[in-house]
Amino acid sequence: MTAAVAFVAGKTEEAQAALGDLRVRYGEVPVERAEVIVALGGDGFMLRTLHRYLALDKPVFGMKLGTVGFLMNQFRAEDLRERLARAQPTPLRPLVMETVGESGAATTALAFNEVSLLRQTKQAAHIRVSLNGVVKIDELMCDGVLVCTSAGSTAYNLSAHGPILPLGADVLAMTPISPFRPRRWRGAILRAGTEVKFEILDPYKRPVSATADSHEVRDVVEVTIRESREKTVTLLFDPEHNLEDRILNEQFAY
Repeated sequence: MTAAVAFVAGKTEEAQAALGDLRVRYGEVPVERAEVIVALGGDGFMLRTLHRYLALDKPVFGMKLGTVGFLMNQFRAEDLRERLARAQPTPLRPLVMETVGESGAATTALAFNEVSLLRQTKQAAHIRVSLNGVVKIDELMCDGVLVCTSAGSTAYNLSAHGPILPLGADVLAMTPISPFRPRRWRGAILRAGTEVKFEILDPYKRPVSATADSHEVRDVVEVTIRESREKTVTLLFDPEHNLEDRILNEQFAY
């Protein structure tokens, strides 16, 4: 594999040391001229890398040098070009989050893992839930609610007792966070093309924030979520450590 490579790394000493070593071993080109971006860090750094370089449309091969590495391959300095030549591509579509704030200001952000709504005070959030313009829950009383992708279903969604979604299933998960009412509602699995709308009831007494991955918008009154059909990113994985198998194995973890 003689593809032009660019290396990016998190700020930890371990990641920075590996960055220096790999640059000496393999050389590199500027990210704009690279055919592959190699990201060194944890899942948080991988998400930041995907957001930062999305417009460049470059495949990203991650190596774990952080706390969590579900989206990463194992770190190994040797044989990198051979690994890149064998790597399997995994396309991911982000979610588009559109918000309207109390002031009327509108914002748009992307999420590769999830969009989550959370109460900002001790007061429970009261949220109306609609799918494709049809109200499904008049009033969800909860600490919050999230919508996640398949790749993100093993992250915050799993901690909130949401379902793990197979990669490529073309579905999203909607999972409540500490729901109080409706009592027996524990979430839903939606077609990826579904447009989800959350309306915040009594936003002044019960303010809510919305977060797309790490981009937070506070004091929202309305949040619309849909899967992007215009943007994709490609992650590269070692064949013996691919993302599809990892997500499947998570369903049998105990």
